[in-house]
Amino acid sequence: MAAILVCFSVIAAAAFAGASGASGQELTVDYYEESCPQALATINFVVGAAIVKEPRMGASLIRLHFHDCFVNGCDGSILLDDTDDMIGEKTAKANNMSLRGFGVIDAIKSAVNTACLGNVVSCADILAVAARDSIVALGGSSYDVLLGRRDATTASLDDADDSIPNPFMDLPKLVANFKSQGLTLHDLVVLSGAHTLGYSRCVFYRDRIYNETGTLDPSYAASLDARCPPTGEDEPLASLDDTPTTMDTDYYQGLMQGHALLHTDQQLYRGRGGDSDRLVRYYAENPDKFSEDFGAAMLKLGGLRPLTGEEGEVREDCRVVNQE
Repeated sequence: MAAILVCFSVIAAAAFAGASGASGQELTVDYYEESCPQALATINFVVGAAIVKEPRMGASLIRLHFHDCFVNGCDGSILLDDTDDMIGEKTAKANNMSLRGFGVIDAIKSAVNTACLGNVVSCADILAVAARDSIVALGGSSYDVLLGRRDATTASLDDADDSIPNPFMDLPKLVANFKSQGLTLHDLVVLSGAHTLGYSRCVFYRDRIYNETGTLDPSYAASLDARCPPTGEDEPLASLDDTPTTMDTDYYQGLMQGHALLHTDQQLYRGRGGDSDRLVRYYAENPDKFSEDFGAAMLKLGGLRPLTGEEGEVREDCRVVNQE
């Protein structure tokens, strides 16, 4: 196990350093170096300002990237509004009244278009860079983002419902869901570490606090009862760990203490000594390795089936496809 963990980030980086789309064109770190050298600094500035205004926004931007990549690859389809001819991903079960940050992406796109003197940077790349910059702004380690994605010209509600994992899945279904994306159990545990940031709505954790008492710390459950009663409003928020605006390993420590807010999170640590248990314990005890491996896993996530070359388009407005 230790040897596998040590080389995880090296293998992930090597596997995705040359990530490419169906066109065969590879993503590269310096994709905008000549066409718009100000692009990355502009994205970083807008992300930083948004997180200073509302620290919770960092988790929302990371989640946008994740949910985008899990539905037909990292192609910006999550950002498309519905039209008369298309029902997109925003109202999918995992997204409806839950995803946030669209206004920040709009602000980034506008700022980048100004800085680049035109429509140069894709919405899909903006999502990938904004996720990285959010992680860094909230205390995480930086990593290089591979760039050159293009934007989808359509989106699908059904594909989103079929592809995005829901917070009620048991471990075997989670593993199968990630495997369908070319991701491993290791990727699942590492990427779930993003739940060290952010909050969840009562509708997603109500069943856990009232029907899974055997895996919940009683004092933790009691702290949630008043906030999320058995019946009533679905909107009250609870943090996913004790430090919801800091990128750390408190999430993994909480899993071992019965403090997982979501069913899916507690599924990663069931106290049976399995591979996922060992990974959770390893990252709880090794924050530096978590930071390193999380960056490698995000690189792998960002390489899922990108559109490149002449595929798709670079949207002028991230919410709508370009007009002829």
